Amino acid sequence: MNDEKRIGDKPIPDHTDSYLNAAQQSGLHKIESFGWDIKYIRHPLFQEPVVFVSSADGKSIGILEDDGRLNLEFDIETRE
Repeated sequence: MNDEKRIGDKPIPDHTDSYLNAAQQSGLHKIESFGWDIKYIRHPLFQEPVVFVSSADGKSIGILEDDGRLNLEFDIETRE
């Protein structure tokens, strides 16, 4: 049985800017210069989207917080 809820949804939706506020866009621009990029955007029901980013080598994952900070010590379960 397949419990996947996101069948057909892309991990990174088109028009990511519409999911990011100004502080997140600025923060993303800064960390991209260090090789970080959006890994996926999670859409919890009735909550704001959560933007996950990963390092260039794929060894680190973090959350791009609402204020644009990179949070490497988050308390959200991921599959990887």
